[in-house]
Amino acid sequence: QVQLIESGGGSVQAGGSLRLSCTSSEYTYKKYCMGWFRQAPGKEREDIAFMSKDGRRHYFPDSVKGRFIISRDNAENILYLQINSVEPEDTAMYYCAADGRPECYTLPLDAFPWQGRGTQVTVSS
Repeated sequence: QVQLIESGGGSVQAGGSLRLSCTSSEYTYKKYCMGWFRQAPGKEREDIAFMSKDGRRHYFPDSVKGRFIISRDNAENILYLQINSVEPEDTAMYYCAADGRPECYTLPLDAFPWQGRGTQVTVSS
């Protein structure tokens, strides 16, 4: 069982930056697809960042492309999400997820079997 713990959330003013961290209990490089999704009150879950098992492929939806960066420290088993030029619409609970199955490349992130409890990001205008 993979345990994921998110951190780094908080309150930030619009236009600022924030870096979220997701610490894994297991070594993830070349073993797990990983990513971030978010959920805001009254809205559907949204996949916002995906990283392939080898870390070479990234995916971002248009809503965050160019502002969000996903990266991983393979030695420390930490997945990061850098959020730049934050907008009030980025206010949400952010979750980290991992999946080691072959089908992880075709599944939405909230279908990944391993998920953290989330970290809250609140953006004020």
